[in-house]
Amino acid sequence: MLRTLLYTVLLGIVFFLAQRFHFDSFLHPYIWYILVFFFGMSFLVHRLMEFGLRNNREKFVTFYISSIVARIILSLVFIGLFLYSGLTDSFLFVINFFALYLFYTCFEIYGLYRNLRRD
Repeated sequence: MLRTLLYTVLLGIVFFLAQRFHFDSFLHPYIWYILVFFFGMSFLVHRLMEFGLRNNREKFVTFYISSIVARIILSLVFIGLFLYSGLTDSFLFVINFFALYLFYTCFEIYGLYRNLRRD
């Protein structure tokens, strides 16, 4: 979980510097909401994986699949709520969302792979 927190802080610093030095033409103004959403999702997935790795990993696959389904459903709800509220430049919002979705997914798969390889 510490790696996810550091990763989120690093992304936050990059986004802040991009906005500060006016390189934010590729960032939606709601990028901070997206970043907080993904940090919360990472926390949820981390907790589900902790439960799945307990008890000799009997239910690991079940918890992993449920975390994937929860992430997809919550992501669609998040995008749907913002699009329904009437965003300006919704295409940029969706592009930013899916770019961060890929970054966080790759980061979590790497962390999970490291934990499984070690054991």
